Amino acid sequence: MPRGRPKKAATEATAAGRGKAANNGANLGFDAQLFLSADKLRKNLEPSDYKHVVLGLIFLKHVSIAFEAKHAALLAEDPAAAEDPDEYLAERVFWVPKEARWSHLQASAKQPTIGKLIDEAMGAIENANKSLKGVLPKDYNRPALDKVMLGELIDLISGIATGEPSDRARDLLGRVYEYFLGGFAGSEGKRGGEFYTPRSVVRVLVEMLEPYKGRVYDPCCGSGGMFVQSEKFVESHGGRIGDIAIYGQESNYTTWRLAKMNLAVRGIDADIRWNNEGSFHKDELKDLRFDYILANPPFNISDWGGERLREDARWAYGVPPVGNANYAWLQHILWHLAPNGTAGVVLANGSMSSAQSGEDAIRKAMVEADVVDCMVSLPGQLFYSTQIPACLWFLTRNKNPGQKLRDRRGEVLFIDARKDGTLVDRTRKEFSDEDVAKIAGVYHAWCAGKDYEDVPGFCKSAKLDEIKGHSYVLTPGRYVGAEDVEDDDVAFPERLTALRTKLEGQFTEADTLTKTIRDRLAQFP
Repeated sequence: MPRGRPKKAATEATAAGRGKAANNGANLGFDAQLFLSADKLRKNLEPSDYKHVVLGLIFLKHVSIAFEAKHAALLAEDPAAAEDPDEYLAERVFWVPKEARWSHLQASAKQPTIGKLIDEAMGAIENANKSLKGVLPKDYNRPALDKVMLGELIDLISGIATGEPSDRARDLLGRVYEYFLGGFAGSEGKRGGEFYTPRSVVRVLVEMLEPYKGRVYDPCCGSGGMFVQSEKFVESHGGRIGDIAIYGQESNYTTWRLAKMNLAVRGIDADIRWNNEGSFHKDELKDLRFDYILANPPFNISDWGGERLREDARWAYGVPPVGNANYAWLQHILWHLAPNGTAGVVLANGSMSSAQSGEDAIRKAMVEADVVDCMVSLPGQLFYSTQIPACLWFLTRNKNPGQKLRDRRGEVLFIDARKDGTLVDRTRKEFSDEDVAKIAGVYHAWCAGKDYEDVPGFCKSAKLDEIKGHSYVLTPGRYVGAEDVEDDDVAFPERLTALRTKLEGQFTEADTLTKTIRDRLAQFP
């Protein structure tokens, strides 16, 4: 590919983005074009590998822009201060040594040593910023990585936000980084779901929980999308970016690195812990309680090591089965909630109705303890990693907090959002802004006791006696008046195959029985 083409694509994409931004404010018009341009350069590299190559370079440009803007401001005020790393760290700007600045890499993009230069730049930034130690990718010089492709990527990324004020340039790069995370998750399919929760699902959680101020926690934080959206929420509602303190844990080291980079690009300070044992077996934050918890645990995980945790203090509502971690996650999250804390959790639909291995008894105990606040059924095709239908659990320690919220003890709100969402491609849906506002608006009206009404087919406020009458099954379709959703969480093609197999077996059995009857009848004259 000629060297000029990526740069041209970037320029055209940037121009398109500017035009679109002029028309609709903050919406990016060039993110998809950039992703397609970058993907064309991938050649035979696997998406799971390539994402670290691209995201690392976007990170480098982002920290360079932030540093150079602060450096120029300090030079104008006090040239001596401009060379003091502490002046930058105080404002959450990373110190970038000369050899790691984007201008240096951009000037060397066509050199055969570019891979070595990038690795050295990553190492220099890590050495100068302790919070990034062990986080940045440093394998750009490996023989398998095409150095021409690296140069073309640098040209492409150099075209992002060229000529924009530094604040807007950093914001655009942060949005591009976020878009690319989603794009790579889509490319990786099931593996992509391990590090990325679709943005529109996170928005529903954030808009319903409204994390304005306090501690926010995610026990399986992936690439940190829950935290990014929480910070965006605070800022968009007039708060300060430091009004929330962020805590998380992740068992996958590669994913933990993505989270650290994602938050760094956004200028978000966070305490994100990594260990390969995970939150169940090595709870890094076991003594902390949180005001808001947002989580998208892996669905129906069977190898979570539950047999080693039979006597754990977290199981206040019943010991979760060793073959499924769903109710372990719910109780781990409840354990970490502050007295007035609230949580939003993404789980497979089966968690709402399963009666296997005592899960129904745990669910009953949770309902009777009045810690279940709201249940939301989601439409299919929202997730990159699975076609299993999913739901949202909203949990709380206190349904009578006073202030602006009413006493809602003894009630649970059920929302059936299966008909919401719009197809964005052949296989995947997203919630629109209107969908998110509708779902969150109903919940807040119910919590406040103002302008809330049950809407047949969409939402219903149910008393605990009614839930008891449904054997503590929490599927919204049973309460809102719509058709019940499938009680299991098996995707439709799999259910159809199973039904066909069962029907064929019944046909065979019927044929055998018919033959037996005919043979018996034939014995009589």
